[in-house]
Order: sequence, then structure tokens, then C-alpha cells
Amino acid sequence: MSIKISNDFMCLEIGGKVIATAWQQPNGWWEVTNWPRFFDRNQAITALTVTELLETGRANDDPLVIALREELR
Repeated sequence: MSIKISNDFMCLEIGGKVIATAWQQPNGWWEVTNWPRFFDRNQAITALTVTELLETGRANDDPLVIALREELR
């Protein structure tokens, strides 16, 4: 599993399968797959990390998932 990051695109892969992507919009905000809002670059990385944790078996009430989601508020 890995998050690949470039200047205007990010990709979360688990087991060779793309699970989520993030891409920079012309206005500078980032759009992340399955998240209902736009993020700055650091928040986009955090959103992909939360997605990775959930996809690999962590629960919504896991303390790490909760803490990272708080960073996205």
C-alpha cells in the first residue's frame, strides 16, 4: 500500500489497486475521491491517509481515525 504524491495528483494504492485519488483544481484546492469537500494539499494527504486506514481494517471509532478526521475540520 502506498500514497503516491506529485505536484498536482495523488493516488492511494492498496494491493496494486487504486482506491482513491486526489487532484489539484485550477483554483489550488484539492478534490479527493469520495470526500464531499475540497482540501488544501496537506489535508488531501490526510484524507487519503484516513481512507487508507479505513480500507485496511480500522474502524470509524479508531482513535487514530478520529484524530486525523479532526485535522480535516
